[in-house]
Amino acid sequence: MEESVKTTVSALLLCLATFLGVHLSANPADAEELVRFESAPVKLSPFRIRKALEQGEILSQPQGTPLLGYLSRPAGDGPFPAVVILHGCDHLRLSVKELWPKRLVRWGYVVLVIDSFTTRKLDDTCRSHLPERVFDAYGALDFLSKSGFVDIRHVALMGFSAGGTAALDATKIDGNEQLMERKFRAAVAYYPACDADRGDPTVPTLIMTGERDNWSRAERCQKRLARLSDNAPPVELNVYKGIYHNFDAPEFMVGRRVLGHIEKYDLDAAAKSMRSVYAFLRKYLAN
Repeated sequence: MEESVKTTVSALLLCLATFLGVHLSANPADAEELVRFESAPVKLSPFRIRKALEQGEILSQPQGTPLLGYLSRPAGDGPFPAVVILHGCDHLRLSVKELWPKRLVRWGYVVLVIDSFTTRKLDDTCRSHLPERVFDAYGALDFLSKSGFVDIRHVALMGFSAGGTAALDATKIDGNEQLMERKFRAAVAYYPACDADRGDPTVPTLIMTGERDNWSRAERCQKRLARLSDNAPPVELNVYKGIYHNFDAPEFMVGRRVLGHIEKYDLDAAAKSMRSVYAFLRKYLAN
């Protein structure tokens, strides 16, 4: 019975991918290229360095965490604009590892999907928080800077659910971004957990969530927008009426309840969000 359900879902995903104009490989788990890199080292603050010097303490050189990633790219030499993707707390699902990269490559972007869990031996973080993912994003940006086919001045950070939250944390004023040599040009967050007190973003930001999402509540994102300063980069918030968590992911065509939260795909909201992402990336990564 379980195998029959899996077969039915796979067939539905293939049909839907065809409808959305995305070609899937015979093995949905396949990606164009498996790559290895490290997260950005957690740099020591000037205060920490000064105290160590005062106390005669010898500080060790910060090290990054080994990570896996899935790299996809358009045909040609480039340099191309790029998108770094952070998955949700449930790890890599087909829409994040397969559908979104193929869609973005078709739009002309190099895509690097970060696997934040495998090398850390984690299955999920849905009941916890992994702040190190901000450093994963900047490690990916550094990796892309050495590729030769990426225009490193035009790279966006995109995240889903917990990955969306990490994308907002990675591009907030007074966050760890100020410690990084390279910066993202824009950020896209699907149904993140907004923090009204997160402060201004450092880059143009697109946030999308569902009105009925009780995991990533729209009102918290609205409160954050209301508190932005007059000098903040533009932030676009799209709230889709009557829509739940994971609305862009066809894996959730049959809605389910996870830890008390409803996750359910919606074709119309998914299509609208894709058009928003397309226009947003064209606007902020084009020049």
